[in-house]
Amino acid sequence: MTIQAVLARIDQALPEATDRLLDLLRIPSISTDPAYQADCDRAADWLVADLQGLGFEASKRPTPGHPMVVAHYDGPEVAGTPHLLFYGHYDVQPVDPLSLWDRDPFDPQIENTPAGKVIRGRGASDDKGQLMTFLEACRAWRAEHGRLPCRLTIFLEGEEESGSPSLIPFMQENAEELRADVALICDTGLFQSQTPSIVTMLRGLLGEEVTIKAASKDLHSGMYGGLAMNPIRLLSQIIAGLHDDTGRITLPGFYDGVPELSDEMRAQWQGLAFDHARFLGDVGLSVPAGETDRTPLEMLWSRPTCEVNGIWGGYTGDGFKTVLPAEAHAKISFRLVGQQDPLAIREAFRAYVTAQLPPDCTAEFSAHGDSPAGQMSVENPAFEPARAALTEEWGTAAAYVGCGGSIPIAGYFKTYLDMDAMLIGFAKDDDQIHSPNEKYDLQSFQKGIRSWARVLDRLTTAKG
Repeated sequence: MTIQAVLARIDQALPEATDRLLDLLRIPSISTDPAYQADCDRAADWLVADLQGLGFEASKRPTPGHPMVVAHYDGPEVAGTPHLLFYGHYDVQPVDPLSLWDRDPFDPQIENTPAGKVIRGRGASDDKGQLMTFLEACRAWRAEHGRLPCRLTIFLEGEEESGSPSLIPFMQENAEELRADVALICDTGLFQSQTPSIVTMLRGLLGEEVTIKAASKDLHSGMYGGLAMNPIRLLSQIIAGLHDDTGRITLPGFYDGVPELSDEMRAQWQGLAFDHARFLGDVGLSVPAGETDRTPLEMLWSRPTCEVNGIWGGYTGDGFKTVLPAEAHAKISFRLVGQQDPLAIREAFRAYVTAQLPPDCTAEFSAHGDSPAGQMSVENPAFEPARAALTEEWGTAAAYVGCGGSIPIAGYFKTYLDMDAMLIGFAKDDDQIHSPNEKYDLQSFQKGIRSWARVLDRLTTAKG
């Protein structure tokens, strides 16, 4: 029996697959809000029942927060057949502001749009729709072959959208059970909404909040201005010094562990013909503002950053108040690449700020996360067959790409389970994830299911 029979079944069963996704989308599994704890439990139960119907030994596992769903399928004992782990998350972002939604976010529907049919609802793209592409591929495969092609582990999280506080302890406690040959993650997208891709680089993230304190209280700017230090002025000088005129970050040792892009990867990225003018134009900009000697894609995917995410102090209400504030505050984040050490960079940042404090001024710091970058080795034997499968399904050469964002789970698989992760996703740039009116293209859902079926076919040697 060939892969074509599985693909034909996927196409024929698309209405039923869509109905199952709509059922899952109706469950408001918002992980960050305690009011929805029972709904997160209900989503986990729904997935356990669905996996059991697919022949998995599935269970809901308690954590201090929302439960994990873990399922196993033994598969055929054939030499060379891999053990695959699939990861996704069933929790979703809050829906506020509700007034900006065109319909109830948890009453999902199929809508006709100028670009084709879409599934509209919270979680449609991130990550319930993507999660279900893999489960539906397993369903079609088992229906045609009577079994799944290899040993499979399914690992579904319920706290991804709220910082994954239970994830690392759970992975450490269950490492032997979860370890596989390679992890498959479906939480990314198509390059420029049309090119299938495998993410091989993920930037890490370091967050710091700094407070500069000067006088013991707010001061009258006429009585004290010019004589007393203004902490906003000092903080502005400190922030301005974090970059030089070429866009490079000035912290000592900041670029330690930053790799240069290989010639092969640079050539592949150039072949993507990234339109940075359109990319910036879509948000009302036109000129790249990063390192002057780097291409736009390098700046987005393979170079580290330092950004000010918020700055405040003094009076910011309506009208005007002539005050010298006693304090000034800023939130600063660093996106990290390669082998950069987030803890070393935190210490370098704090030392940089402290060294510039004049007499009478102090600095206080608050840490906000520190995850390293993730870099997947394309030398893993699963990568090229998967890329070939994606190319075959989409009719466009699949690419290895980077991702400017951070998906810590990919790095955790390497750190805690010593396994590579392969990130394949089918979201589009305009899916409005985390925003009102989130959607998932119905064709992407269908082709995502077909893509996973082809990937399973390419990665396994037991083809019934």
